[in-house]
Amino acid sequence: MKLHTYGLLRNSFHPPEQIRAVRTIWRQRDRLVKDAGRDVQQMQKALTTMHVQLANAISDVSGLTGQAIIRAILRGERDPQQLAKLRDYRVAASEAEIAHSLEGNWREDVLFELQQVVDAYDFHQKQIAACDVQLQRYMSALPVRQGPGAEEPSAADGPTEKPKRRQHRLQKNQPTFDLAAELQRTMGVDVTAIDGVDVMTTQVILSELGPDLSASFPSENHFTSWLELAPRRDITGGKVLRQKSRKSNNRVSTALRMAAQSLWRSDSYLGARYRHLKARLGGQKAVKAMARYLACLIYRLLTKGQAYVDCGAAPRLDLRTRLARKPNCRMHTRPEGSTVACC
Repeated sequence: MKLHTYGLLRNSFHPPEQIRAVRTIWRQRDRLVKDAGRDVQQMQKALTTMHVQLANAISDVSGLTGQAIIRAILRGERDPQQLAKLRDYRVAASEAEIAHSLEGNWREDVLFELQQVVDAYDFHQKQIAACDVQLQRYMSALPVRQGPGAEEPSAADGPTEKPKRRQHRLQKNQPTFDLAAELQRTMGVDVTAIDGVDVMTTQVILSELGPDLSASFPSENHFTSWLELAPRRDITGGKVLRQKSRKSNNRVSTALRMAAQSLWRSDSYLGARYRHLKARLGGQKAVKAMARYLACLIYRLLTKGQAYVDCGAAPRLDLRTRLARKPNCRMHTRPEGSTVACC
């Protein structure tokens, strides 16, 4: 209290009230999704205990085919041929392969366990659907944000065409409403244009930080330091005594690390940069370095209103020379004067 009185303590980060409401629902939904994932694992365990190797024929027992077969088993169906007829037409395995994987011993105690797990899975899915309704209500209440540097169109300019919004494929465990459109409206820029940053990662950023980063973080260095993506350096007399990474449970940092790992097979500049860093530094350091780079790009998009443009992986200079010559993210100017954040 005395240090705070003297002004020697830094202010902690607190998002606005509306963002805190979105954060509460999103964190609760994330816990429910993890609980539902554990239920799916318990389903798989129960089937394996009865020597039912359904996972050898289909990749996901929580899909349409897997759930149809499991619920038919709980209703009393034991014939593998009849169960295999529940196969969805999009499943690569044939009915014969599925029927062969359904030959097991039907233990009454394990079937009771399986019934309990399926009921818990249905309950969690119902709770997730309720969270989606509440989340949509809070997201729609957020104000529309114009990207920094965007000018309001005047009546003299005449009608302007709306820019085409990037099409996003609905991912598993993604909310049922159009989350991508809500993120575009509330953040003012399309953060998903950055390769590796999908809709779910962008939602984590919005729910934890909000759309405006400049009010709490003066620069991208402050932002990445708060994310614990910058190393801790003990310096005295201009000499670095030790340098070590800091452990963190920051949800945004974890999401950015996962986004960085997804760039391994990406045919883009970010993918080429990540592969170069991984070959030079190793996997763990490369993931952290790439996560920090993604955080810098996101900070620039949200504070400067820049549109990300990928330079591509093939038509580029030697990557080592380019990274050594220009270590930070570059900004270019188009002929019409609009600034874009590129490699």
